[in-house]
Amino acid sequence: MPDDLTRRLDDVVAVYGEAMGYRAELLEARRGYIATHARRPGFRAVATLTRDGHLAGFGYGYTSAGGQWWHDQVRGALSEESRKTWLTDCFEVVELHVRPPAQGHGVGARQLRALLRMASGATTLLSTPEANEQASRAWRLYRRFEFVDVLRDFRFPGDERAFAVLGRQLPLPQ
Repeated sequence: MPDDLTRRLDDVVAVYGEAMGYRAELLEARRGYIATHARRPGFRAVATLTRDGHLAGFGYGYTSAGGQWWHDQVRGALSEESRKTWLTDCFEVVELHVRPPAQGHGVGARQLRALLRMASGATTLLSTPEANEQASRAWRLYRRFEFVDVLRDFRFPGDERAFAVLGRQLPLPQ
């Protein structure tokens, strides 16, 4: 799957941009990150294609470890007890996006379920922009999958928005 992701990098970046509403210069920076992420230990990815072969959504993650930017940012904000609980054996859901026209049809849920079933680790973490939990499709999805609050109103360097870090135990029930 890393090669598939790299081969479709233009499509992946386009879906990411549409789903997150990021400016073009931010998207160019993400291109390099995504290609690097595909080579990380424990990398797993999912994709949803339309009938005509266009990318409708994708998701990926890998084993979270010290020395990785996101891991280190989150680790620094957690208590020692929370670090042991959440980061000792963690699969990080790095990206999970669905093009806006394809949202609301179960694509995100199918992708998240497939990704977490492939994940190794005792826990999984992800970050998502703070939003109204009832109005946000992403938040409703994560709550349906029983993700709990790990950090709220967290600010990552370089992004003006507040994020929540959510987690859950693995594996998913069958």
